[in-house]
Amino acid sequence: MSIKSIKKGTILVAKPTLSNDIFQRSIILITEHLESGSIGFILNRSSHIPISIFVSEIESGSIVYEGGPVDKENIYYIHKRPDLIRNSEKIVDNLYWSGSYDDVREAVNQNLIQNNEIKFFIGYCGWAPKQIKDELDHNSWTITDLDFDIFENWDANLWKTLMKQLGGENLIWLNTPADPSMN
Repeated sequence: MSIKSIKKGTILVAKPTLSNDIFQRSIILITEHLESGSIGFILNRSSHIPISIFVSEIESGSIVYEGGPVDKENIYYIHKRPDLIRNSEKIVDNLYWSGSYDDVREAVNQNLIQNNEIKFFIGYCGWAPKQIKDELDHNSWTITDLDFDIFENWDANLWKTLMKQLGGENLIWLNTPADPSMN
């Protein structure tokens, strides 16, 4: 795969070769891809902690996901509501990230935005220029355009679900433990 095939909205599925790595069995949504680098969020790693614990001003039980190892002091969000959240960055049709924090707080607290319209993350994934290309060259990721609802409450099952949809050689990994030495 060429780096040009990666764009906003691309889904990266961690290959089983990424064992004992921070990205092991991760599904990542790319939200920004430029010559200067790329940004994305891990979709399937729940912190099991509601946003209200991280940000007391937001009155919601929405669970925060561990978006990645970079900037874990900040909360980020992906959403479907640019009509409620000013300055949102379009990823693909009906999918946005970032935007006015005040708008998010108000929309969530007034129940104008539902849990299936916004997903919160602590931290993000970042790649330096050409880093993602090197990782693809080393067969660390599969690029996919598989269609699924990123706002669903995904956790460990998403990786297996997508590996099954990818089929072929990926099927062998479905029942392998995360740490193959435990087999």
